[in-house]
Order: sequence, then structure tokens, then C-alpha cells
Amino acid sequence: MTRIFFILFTICQFSLIAQTTISGKVTDTKNNPIEAANVYLDGTYDGTSTNDQGEFSFTTSETGTLTLVISFVSFETYFKTAEVSSLKNLKIKLKDDVNSLDAVVINAGTFEAGEKTKVTVLKPLDIVTTASALGDVMGALQTLPGTATVDEDGRLFVRGGEAEETQIFVDGIRVFTPYTPSARNIPSRGRFSPFLFKGISFSTGGYSAEYGQALSSVLQLNTIDKPLEEKTDLSFMTLGLGLGNTQIWGNNSFSINTSYINLAPYQEAFPDRNTWQKPVQSLSGEMVYRHQFKNESLLKLYGAFSYTDFDVIQDDINYEDGLRFGLKNRNLYFNTSYKNKFGDNWRLETGFSFTNDHANIKIIDDLVTDNENSMHFKVKLKKQISNRFKISFGSEYFMTDFDEDYTAYNSNKLKYGFNNNIFASFAETDIFFSKNLATKIGIRAEHSELLNEFTISPRVSLAYKINKNSQFSLAYGQFYQNPKNEYLKFSQDFKAENTSHFIANYQATKQGQIFRVEGYYKDYNSLVKYDDNLPIITTNFNNNGTAYAKGFDVFWRQNGKIKNTDYWVSYSYLDTKRNYKNYPTAARPNFASKHNVSLVAKHWVADWKSQIGFSYNFASGRNYTNPNEAGFLNNQTKNYNSLSANWAYLIDQQKILYFSVNNVLATQNVFGYNYKNTAEPNGNFNRQAIIPNADRFFFVGFFWTISDNKKTNQLDNL
Repeated sequence: MTRIFFILFTICQFSLIAQTTISGKVTDTKNNPIEAANVYLDGTYDGTSTNDQGEFSFTTSETGTLTLVISFVSFETYFKTAEVSSLKNLKIKLKDDVNSLDAVVINAGTFEAGEKTKVTVLKPLDIVTTASALGDVMGALQTLPGTATVDEDGRLFVRGGEAEETQIFVDGIRVFTPYTPSARNIPSRGRFSPFLFKGISFSTGGYSAEYGQALSSVLQLNTIDKPLEEKTDLSFMTLGLGLGNTQIWGNNSFSINTSYINLAPYQEAFPDRNTWQKPVQSLSGEMVYRHQFKNESLLKLYGAFSYTDFDVIQDDINYEDGLRFGLKNRNLYFNTSYKNKFGDNWRLETGFSFTNDHANIKIIDDLVTDNENSMHFKVKLKKQISNRFKISFGSEYFMTDFDEDYTAYNSNKLKYGFNNNIFASFAETDIFFSKNLATKIGIRAEHSELLNEFTISPRVSLAYKINKNSQFSLAYGQFYQNPKNEYLKFSQDFKAENTSHFIANYQATKQGQIFRVEGYYKDYNSLVKYDDNLPIITTNFNNNGTAYAKGFDVFWRQNGKIKNTDYWVSYSYLDTKRNYKNYPTAARPNFASKHNVSLVAKHWVADWKSQIGFSYNFASGRNYTNPNEAGFLNNQTKNYNSLSANWAYLIDQQKILYFSVNNVLATQNVFGYNYKNTAEPNGNFNRQAIIPNADRFFFVGFFWTISDNKKTNQLDNL
């Protein structure tokens, strides 16, 4: 018995000798103790949690060199590899996790929307549920601050910039002709169906060094990576028909959307102010093919085709029989992108796009044929060196071949055109000093073969998180863009136009609501000037134009605070002057309003199985030149007002009846005035108001979804 006791005692003694105590204290960078942090030896079952003083202590029988791991939510995981016997009385500070949801976001000048964004200002489904947007991506974006209401044009005018100063990308690849063509004073629409996109990034200034050839803004559209289910969408509308289908097999998926529009029946029921020799007809389609590889890399092929045909006579004070304009346009766009992760936190993104745009135009008796072929090649590498340091760099090549044939009524034929190739490289780094302070620093270099010019564009953004719900951001950038095609086709003796952006942003967010205010200043140089009413082959061009734009934008959105109601309010103040084109002096251009206001609201009425919405847009008067008075751009139109409403009624879970009316009150808006070329005997020039082609626009549609789950519908797409 004594022997057995001795053996047990000896075993216990050796066990006690083999046990090592690991201990220490865990705090944050401000020396505040962290309670309930996980502490353990990697590869073992030995560990514990910290107490309310941040202290920990546990024993282990392990020996040799091991790794101690300490983790806690919203902090970076701590690793310490050392001899086990040395892991005593440790003083450990955990750093904030810069990738946590409450970390700072570099956002000056940028509105994000999508599945992975930390702060959503505009959701993808807002594109088609906004009453005034009529299902158009550009229409929905025009309810955001920084954009201007130019209702007779329809394109994006951002912070005192022309529409051509905004560039549009699909999955990071350039779209060269993003708008459908239209007649004078009839708004253009974007070529894209919102059904195929999962996210939007709309930068109103100070954007990343990854993007160039845009003086004002960049719109990035991201297609869906992987659809959730197979389905078919049918649309029957007062304007035409639509069909969409998604198929999924294995790691592959294919989505297609097509539509046919014919305005002849609508114009019979609701005539407008034009005389239509041939009402608008259009056929369009989009498709996306996706393949997910085993290593999680993703290949996407996107294609879009559209054809538009119309012939119209518009009333014009200078033409007794009206101004006739006919157009046949064919547009083909192809885009492929590939993403792949490899090595140690490396990511490759590459792709290219091809655009062919062909237009036959008839202006009275003159004929114009335009043909443009454009391509964009791009490769980008990203590396996450640590949670706090990320780099990206890449190169891209743009190619444009533009040709125009002009045949005058007297049969004289002229040819114009140019080839414009641009090579660019960029590098950018994201540095997170803490969860509350981060910066993005980048540089872009471009060389234009056509202009024989090399430019360097520095970009920098800084963001500081003031408290849990708010942050402050600053941004600066230099931006270059080649002159427009309508100038380059006549002359190539130019240099790139350029501007500098200075932006300050404040943003506060809580559950279901966001408030942001942003001030900016833009300084333009080397803008194109010329000495004719319109640029022609004999025009004298130069790069002596200058401009500035300054102002501030305010945005407020709240969702759910009022039961079943989502709304947002935007306000923009713009002070801008330009001395460019054929301007004799600096003046506020005729597309710019000092004040722009948008109010959008949507409310779900459960008893009616209906979503009801409205949009209100206001813009202060725009400048125009009255030749009966001295001066340039010397008068101002009356203010713009428009109220639009929509109603979506669920007949059943997969069938929706939809109504919308634009400009419900038939407000008589005026965009400017067209003056007679010659004066009356009394010396006065008569004028004609430039007004919308119709006082209101009505839309009725029936939307039917067919899917296996019997629940999916198109309510989010209306």
C-alpha cells in the first residue's frame, strides 16, 4: 500500500512540474481592458477568456515553441509565437479591426449601392421604383445631390460639368456610347436594363486613380455574379413588350433581357407637339454569361444590342415647315471580365470591351453617317499586404476609330474622322492607420497618341471617423480628358482639358437613415474654345477656355422610421461660370441651375397590396441669351417643377399591374428660348419657348414572373 501511494505521489509531482502557466492582460490602444476576449494556444485545447479587467491565466502541459492567439470582435486578431515558458505576464494591446462594419469608409464624392457596401445611399432597386426615373438608371441617379435637372437632355450633368464629362463603366470596363440617341429636346435614356446589375458606385468627384478620361464623374455598374434562381419575366406595356430569362446549370448561369418598343399606338392615344413621320421603334437586348471556376475565379461575358429608328418634324421658328430629323442607329457593346485570387492575397482583375455604333442621320435634306469603333483593354492587380495596407496597380489601353460622312443637299460630300489611342497606368494604396483614420493615395499617368501628350494625375483621399455614427472626409484630385468627338473630327491640334477637384464631406448614419453634406470646388483649364456658332471644318479652335464650379450638396434618407415608408431628400447649390466654346465672356452655362431639389417617397399599403410612390423635382431658372437686350446669357427661365407618381398593385404574388404618370400637374416648364435668325422691322427678334414635347407621360404595364418557388416577382424592378 505504501508503495502504491509513493507511485501516485511521484506521478502527481511530475505532472505539476510539467504544467506551465500562461498569463497576461489584454487592452485596446487606449489601455481600456477588453473583457471576454478568446485566448488560446494554436493547435491545442488549452485556453481561456479574459475577465472584466482584461486579465487571463491558464495552464498547459505543452512545451517548445507555440503560437498564442487572442481574438475579439471588431479587433485585429493577435498572434505571438514564442517558447511556451516565456508567455507570462504579457501586456497585449489589440488594434481596431479596420475591416469591421463600424470602421471608417473612404467616401468623399462617392455614393455606393450594393450587397457589400457598408453605407447604402441608393439601392439598385431604387432605379426602377423611383416614379420619375421610368426604369432608367440615369433617371434615378438624377434624384441624387450633385446632379442637375436638364430634362430636355436626359443625361447626367454633374456639378457644373457637361454630360460628356461623366464616364460609365460596366464591371470596371468602359462603355463608350452609354445613351440611346434621340431628337432635339427629347431626353435620352441609358442603354442598360437595371435587372442585370447588383450594385452601383456613382462618384460625383475625386474618384479613384483607376479611372480617367472624365472631368466630372464616374458611374460604375456591377453585374450580378451569381443569380439565386431560374426564372422568366414577362412584360406587357403601353409602349411594347419585354422578356427576361435566367438559367443555371452547375457553375454556369445565363441571363437575358429583351424588349421591343413602338410608340405609334401611344402617340395615337396621346399626341405630342411633334409631327411623327415614323414614330420611335426600338429593339434591344442584353445578356450575361457567368462561369465560376473551382478556385473561385469568375468569368463574365456581357453583351448588349440596340436598334432605334424614327423620323420626326419638330416646330421651329426659323423653319416654316418645321425642322425634320430622322435617325437609324445600331449599337453593339461587348464586355468580358475575369477575376481570380492567387498566391498570397493577390487578386487579378482583367477584361476588355468593344463598341460599334453606327448611325444614319437626316437633318432636313442633309445626310450624315457616323461610325465609331472603340475598344478598352484593362488589367489590374490588387494585393492585401495586411489588414491595414492594400495596394492596387494596373494598365489599360483605349482605342477609338471615328468616321463621319456628310452629304449636303447640293450633293457635296465631306469626310471627317480620327483615330485616338490612349495608354494609361495607375497605382493606388489604401492605408488604415486605425479603425478611425484611413487614406487612399494614387497616381495616374496617360499618354494620348492623337494629341501626343503625356499627363500625370495625382489623387488623394482622407477619412476620419468622428464617433460611432459619423465621419469626415477630404479628397483632392487632378483629372484630364481629351476633347469631344465633335471637335476631334475637325481638328487634332489640341491638348487635354483638365480640372482639379477639392472635396470635403461629412456623413452620419444610423439604422435606417443617413445624412451627408459635401462641399466642393472645381478649377477647369485648357477647355476648348472656337470662333463659330457651331464647330465646322473651317473653325479655329484653341485650348484657352477656363471655368470653375463650387457649391455644396445635402442628402437625407430615412427608411422604416415611418411605417412601411422609405424616402430621401436631395439639395444641391451650384455656383459656376465658364468661358469656353464660343462664349465671349465667362458666364453660367445654360445647362446649369443654381438650386436643385429632389424628394422621393415610397409607401407600402398592405390592405391594398400596393406600393405607392412619388417624386418631386425642382430646379431654379437657367440662363439664356436674349438678343433684344445687351449682354450674353443675360436672362433666366422660370423655375422648373415636376411631380411624378406611380402605383404597383399585386394581383397575386407573381403578377403586378403598374401605373405611372410623369409631371402629374402638367406644369408648363420652359428650358430656354429659340430666337428668330432675323429681326422684325421694329428691330426685335421674335422667340419660341423650348418646352417638353408633351405635358405628361403615362405608362401602364403588366409584369408576370414565372419561377419554381412561386414567390418571386418584379416589384423590386418597378
